[in-house]
Amino acid sequence: MSLPNCPKCHSEYTYADGDLLICPECSHEWKESESNAEEVTIIKDSNGNILSDGDTVTVIKDLKIKGSSSVVKVGTKAKNIRLLPDASDGHDIDCKVDGFGAMKLKSEFVKKA
Repeated sequence: MSLPNCPKCHSEYTYADGDLLICPECSHEWKESESNAEEVTIIKDSNGNILSDGDTVTVIKDLKIKGSSSVVKVGTKAKNIRLLPDASDGHDIDCKVDGFGAMKLKSEFVKKA
């Protein structure tokens, strides 16, 4: 069976790991759908757990809010997250944080609760 090239860097060295396809060159992971037409991007938290829409996450580091003197403290929870796999700036989680309102977070600064 021939595996498809990586959709991000077009490497031909992709390999299968369970139901995921992985590119060793750029570390991109995706699921090969039955029709091979749709790509699914996998977003993981700081511990490597796979995140999905509706999860609750906990902030693992104090985060300064751009344009404000406020700080989101360690341990703050964000409930009912929505994943943004096409985020070009790295902020791949859209959520509501109690006391702060709607904001975007980077998955590398949260862990699954």
